[in-house]
Amino acid sequence: MPHETPLITTLVMGFGLAFLLGLLAQRLKLPLIAGYLLAGVVVGPFTPGYVADMGLATELAELGVILLMFGVGLHFSPRDLMAVKAIAVPGALGQIAVATAFGTTMGWLMGWSLGAGLIFGLALSVASTVVLLRALQERELVQTEKGRVAVGWLIVEDLVMVLALVLVPPLAGLLGGIAMPVGDEAEIVAEVGSGIGIGPIAATVLVTLVKAAAFVALMLVVGRRVIPWVLHFVAHTKSRELFRLSVLAIALGVAYGATHFFGVSFALGAFFAGMVMSTSTLSSQAMRETLPLRDAFAVLFFVSVGMLFNPAIIWTSPLALIGTVLIIVVVKSAVAYQIIKAFGHDHEKGLTIAASLAQIGEFSFIMITMGVKLAIVPTEARDLVVAGAMISILLNPLLFHLLDRRAARKAAAAVPQPEPAAAMKPAIPNTPETAQTG
Repeated sequence: MPHETPLITTLVMGFGLAFLLGLLAQRLKLPLIAGYLLAGVVVGPFTPGYVADMGLATELAELGVILLMFGVGLHFSPRDLMAVKAIAVPGALGQIAVATAFGTTMGWLMGWSLGAGLIFGLALSVASTVVLLRALQERELVQTEKGRVAVGWLIVEDLVMVLALVLVPPLAGLLGGIAMPVGDEAEIVAEVGSGIGIGPIAATVLVTLVKAAAFVALMLVVGRRVIPWVLHFVAHTKSRELFRLSVLAIALGVAYGATHFFGVSFALGAFFAGMVMSTSTLSSQAMRETLPLRDAFAVLFFVSVGMLFNPAIIWTSPLALIGTVLIIVVVKSAVAYQIIKAFGHDHEKGLTIAASLAQIGEFSFIMITMGVKLAIVPTEARDLVVAGAMISILLNPLLFHLLDRRAARKAAAAVPQPEPAAAMKPAIPNTPETAQTG
């Protein structure tokens, strides 16, 4: 009888199917993420055939989240954000507010609690870093003004979601879910807080914010000195293997320490590890060395999300699914376009930003999965978010294709058309001189 190897089996099936369906997506000129999500649906519990180990898939997905957020932190440049802050900050905050309001209203119409609607709306409000960057890179727009505004806008969205991931667990009870257990010191503060009139929930949130602030201060004061020093020390060993190992050890170690010593999420810890490392002159090398592993575990993250998707949502709640897709693709795009125009930017920039943000991805999955774990949102909300993500990711290349065709038509119309040869030939007047020469 063969060995029971659930971890190896999960990895083989996850990577194998992700490769095959990712290859199919590439041939169809679709984002690779669509193939990875479909691979998860195939090995998930809602489709016939092999079912991957959900527990192992979830832990592997956590590694994917850590490495994805570490990558976001490495890409995060306060300088780039400052250059476009005048439009990126109010634009991103305004778009998040409107999308969250629409999502909350839709949840209310479906009979969900206010907390469930808020989490659902937040999950629909933020675009995918992976999808957006890939679309801009394919068109060489990242270094243009349009690209910088889109990336800055996305950075603000990511920061808002990082803050939300910190605040949601301590507020779970208030939002209608399961209140997260806290440590002894938090319970003492909660009791003291209730004694002075601020209430146990407010005291618990205060404890969470204090812990998060302590972690951020530690990273900004100590981490900004220690982490770059470690990278430079290892770089002098001339060993790429040790350098790669040091980067991974820092990313995973900071994420683990953030959770176990400060009570904040793996995602927040990994983000700050990347952000602090981005200040080092070796950050580009660190990004290159960890990219293959980051991509591999990001694939498993999307596969694990696909495993959560119940295809039955397509025929059991078609109107809700249509509403979800409309919020992602139409409402978010329209709001982004109107904000860009209101700030005096041109039509082309507005369309590019609108198309860039007309999808959702990794933060949406992290937020809605947390909401389900804390019993704030029903599983139907998760199915709607995953289905909406898959559809919006499939539609996003089409939107950019339409923009490309529009730009090509506009460029062709701007080129002066040559006149026909007959029209350009000068007429010869019929004079006596010409008659004699004839």
